[in-house]
Amino acid sequence: MKVSKKYRLGFTEKAKTIVNKLSLEEKVSLMSGSISLEEMVNSMGEEGQHYNYIPYSAGGIPEKNIDPMLFCDGPRGVVCGTGKSTAFPVSMLRGASFDTELEEKIGRAIAREIRAYKGNTFAGVCINLPYNPGWGRSQETYGEDSFHLGAMGSALVKGVQENGVIACIKHYAFNQMEISRFKVSVDCDKRTEREVFLSHFKDCIDTGAAAVMSSYNLYKGTHCGHHDYLLNKVLKDEWDFDGFVMSDFVWGVRDTVEAANGGQDMEMCCTQFFGEKLVKAVKDGLVKEEKINEAALRIIRTIMAFKETFKDEISEDVIGCKEHIALALESARKGITLLKNNETILPLDKNKLSKVLVLGKLAVIENTGDHGSSWVYPPYVVTPLKGLAEHSGQCEVIHYDGKDLGHACKLAKEADAVVFVVGYDHNDEGEFISEDQVDSYTGAAGGDRLSLELHEDEIELLNKVGPVNRKSVAVLIGGNTILMEKWKDSVSAILMAYYPGMEGGTALGEIIFGEVNPSGKLPYVLPSNEKDLPQVDWNTTKQHYDYYHGYAKLEKEGITPSLPYGFGLSYTSFSISNPEFTKNETVISATCDVKNTGDRAGDEVVQLYIGFGQSKIDRPKKSLKGFTRVSLTPGEQKRISISCPIEKLSWFNSETGKMEIESIDYDVFIGTSSDEKDLLCGKINL
Repeated sequence: MKVSKKYRLGFTEKAKTIVNKLSLEEKVSLMSGSISLEEMVNSMGEEGQHYNYIPYSAGGIPEKNIDPMLFCDGPRGVVCGTGKSTAFPVSMLRGASFDTELEEKIGRAIAREIRAYKGNTFAGVCINLPYNPGWGRSQETYGEDSFHLGAMGSALVKGVQENGVIACIKHYAFNQMEISRFKVSVDCDKRTEREVFLSHFKDCIDTGAAAVMSSYNLYKGTHCGHHDYLLNKVLKDEWDFDGFVMSDFVWGVRDTVEAANGGQDMEMCCTQFFGEKLVKAVKDGLVKEEKINEAALRIIRTIMAFKETFKDEISEDVIGCKEHIALALESARKGITLLKNNETILPLDKNKLSKVLVLGKLAVIENTGDHGSSWVYPPYVVTPLKGLAEHSGQCEVIHYDGKDLGHACKLAKEADAVVFVVGYDHNDEGEFISEDQVDSYTGAAGGDRLSLELHEDEIELLNKVGPVNRKSVAVLIGGNTILMEKWKDSVSAILMAYYPGMEGGTALGEIIFGEVNPSGKLPYVLPSNEKDLPQVDWNTTKQHYDYYHGYAKLEKEGITPSLPYGFGLSYTSFSISNPEFTKNETVISATCDVKNTGDRAGDEVVQLYIGFGQSKIDRPKKSLKGFTRVSLTPGEQKRISISCPIEKLSWFNSETGKMEIESIDYDVFIGTSSDEKDLLCGKINL
C-alpha cells in the first residue's frame, strides 16, 4: 500500500491531539537523536560493530504511545548489521541502467531489510547533482542530469515507501563537495538554483517523499540546516512538503535558534543544540512554541501514518535473501556499460580460449564503494577475478597484479586474452572527514578526486601491455567519470563497471564471456579533456555554480566529447525509425519503432530530448526529458512511446519568481544517446 501524502495528512488531527497533550520538554525531546556522540563513536570501536550497526533512534515517548524515528543509512543497501545486508550496486550504476521499474524493486527490497532490522526510515535516497564528477560521493547519486535524477530518485522513494519505510531524500541542498562540505558556501543565480539543483528534489517531494535531510554546506552564507529560504519558504511553503526535516549528522546544526526558526525539525544523530538549549530558547522568547508544535506534528504524523499502515512483522530471513541478491545481480547486469568493442572482441568465446590473463590489483579486491556512511556489509562479495573464473568454462584464468611490466607483457603474450581491472577504491574517493574530526568519526577519508584520470601506474600498464594482445579488455571501477584519452587506443574493449555490488564479479564474468548482453548507458558525459567541465576548488570556503555543466555545457560550447551522455554499446544492434511527435494539453509524446537488427537478444534504452533552439532566453541546446528500456529478441520490433509533461519544459523567470513555459517551436529528439547522430528529430509548437 502506498502511504501517499493525502493519506498521511489524514493523520493530522490525530497527531495534533497528541501534540496538544505534550509538555514543551516532551515535544522538544522528539526533535533530536537519542544516541550520544560518545556512544556512537565508542560503539564503532567495538568488535563487529560500525556506524549505524543498529538503527539510530530519535524522539519517541513510549508512555505516550509515540514511536521513535529509527534511522538506517544507504543508498547501496542497508548499512545496519555485519555480514548480512544485500549490497546492491552503487546508485551511479543503477542510474546507468535507466530502469525505474528495477529501482522501485530495489527500494522495496531495501525497505523489507530495514523493517527486519526494526528500522522505519531509509536515508539513502541521495539525489545530489555532481557539478563536477570529481565529487567523492557522486557514486551515491544517479548521474549528472536533473531530470534523470528526479526520475530515478522518485522510483526509489516509491519502492521504499510502498513497503512501509519512510524515504528520506538527501542532501538538501547544493551538496556536491566532500573536502569542503563543512565550510563551503555555495552561490548561484536563481535560474541555476531552481532548474539545475532543486528541480529533482521537487520531483521526489511531488512523488511523496516523507522526509528530507539537510546538508552540511552553506548556501549564500547560511548553513543549509538553518536555511529559512530553503527549508521553510521553498520546501514547506512553496512545495507543500508535509513530512519532517532532519539534519545531517553531528555537524548539520550549528546554532539552536537559527536552526529551529529556519525549519529544522530534527537534530541528528545526537542532541547538541536542541534539547535543553531549545527549551530555554523557547522560554526566552527566541523561538516561538508554534515552531516546536509544527515540528512535533510533522514527526508524529509521519511516523504514525507508516506504523498504522504497515503493522506486520518482517522476519530477519529477508536480510540478504536469495531474492534480494538476485536483484543486486540483475542491477549489475543492466548497469555495466560497454564503451568500446573494436572488432567485436567481446564477448570472449570461452570455447575457443585456453588461457585468460587478469591484470590489476583491483581484480581481487572486494570493492563495493566508499567506506563512509554508505558502507554496506554483505555476507560475501564476488570479486572480478572470481566472477571471471566462475564463468570461463574450461578456460584457465590467471591473475597478476601488474607491478612488473616486463612480466605482465610476457604473461599477456602467452594468454589468449587479457582483462585489465583498473580504477578506484575507497582510498581514492568517498565520504571525507578532515583530520580535526577523525577522533569523532571512524569512517573513510577518500574525499574528492583531484584528477579524473586513472593512476599513472595503471595508465602505463594499459599502454605497455594492452598492445601485446589483440584481445585486450579494460574494466573500469569507479563512481563517476574516468578519462580514457591517454590509453583507450591501447586496448580493444572497455567496460565501465562502476562499483557493481556484491554480485558485481558475477555480472562481469557473464558479460565478458557472453552469457549476458550489456545494456547500461552512461549517466554522464565523458569528456576528452577535464578542462571541458566546470572547475571546482575542492578545498575552499566559497564556490560559485554556473548554469551549465556536463553534456549541456559541452553542447552549448560546441565541444565534442569522448563519449556522449546516454551512450552504451551492445553485443547486438538496434535501429530507430518512423518517429511521430504529438502533444496534448499536458504532455509531449514521441513514438518510434525500435528493432533488434542483430543476432542476439538485448535491451536498448531509448531517450527523449527536448531542444530549445528557438528560445528567446539562454537555454541548453537540448535536455533529457524521458527514457525507457525495451527488450528485443533478434529481428523483433516494438513501437514505443515516451511522454514528457509540458511543465518539464519550463524555465524559472527571476523577475516573476515563477516557472514559466515559452510559446515557441521546440525540437523533439528520440534515439539512443544525446549525440544528434543517434537521434531522430521533429518539432512541436507550444
